Amino acid sequence: MKLDRIASNPNRMNRQPCIRNLRLTVHRVIELLATYPEREELSQEFPELEEEDIRQALIFASSYLDDRIIELPHEIL
Repeated sequence: MKLDRIASNPNRMNRQPCIRNLRLTVHRVIELLATYPEREELSQEFPELEEEDIRQALIFASSYLDDRIIELPHEIL
């Protein structure tokens, strides 16, 4: 799959993968999705972020996960 909205530039954002020419990293987009459960509110706060940007950020992030089962603790301190 071609992720044409994500690029890594050695001169920007410490080479972190970013969305288009915005100063939004893939990491930040994933963080924003967790912070703003309502997409409407996210769109109001970040109108430059398009639905396709979000979709590609999720695909990019998920590509770093594999199918191994990881047991998590029941309680997080």
